[in-house]
Amino acid sequence: MSARSEGSPGRSRIHEVEIKLPAADLAAVRERLGASGARLVSALHFESNDLYDDDDGTFAKAGCMLRVRRTDDGALLTFKGPARFHAGTKTREERETRISEPEELQRILEALGRRPRFHYEKRREEWSLDECVIALDETPIGSFVEVEGDPAAIRRVVHELDFDASESLPYSYPELYARRRREDRSLPVDMTFPDAGGPAEGKP
Repeated sequence: MSARSEGSPGRSRIHEVEIKLPAADLAAVRERLGASGARLVSALHFESNDLYDDDDGTFAKAGCMLRVRRTDDGALLTFKGPARFHAGTKTREERETRISEPEELQRILEALGRRPRFHYEKRREEWSLDECVIALDETPIGSFVEVEGDPAAIRRVVHELDFDASESLPYSYPELYARRRREDRSLPVDMTFPDAGGPAEGKP
């Protein structure tokens, strides 16, 4: 997701402003979204993500991210710059463009010394409310809600959905997984569901 300040992806400055919150019950969040008049803009779908970096981890050390995301609708290349935090929200530069041939892009990135360093999966659906995009995410390490938009609108939506902004998480999914894995070394290197595509919420 990205809150674009001007222009089109890949051509002008783009900023992502969001808040990430743990969610014990996504079904209850859906009910509150429906009651608040939110609109479903993207049905529940599976996402496969690969982070690229060089052997020295240059991007990661700089707080940046180069990601290739695949869904049934296609693939996206995303660059994210270092994050800044204010009042629970995270702001960072984001540039994104669609990829017509992700396998060929992988060959190009590898020729440039960038290889897949971390793979993570999630299932996501997106809603729209008060000019914000609300993502409901199922991941192998739990469920989360991300709210993206203008900071003032984010605060209104967080309140409307009955969340506590003080519980916001300053970490990306790769960072959350790294922290979880330090606590449980039995977890696999990549953040993946046991079965490809992962179980939908409420299913075995």
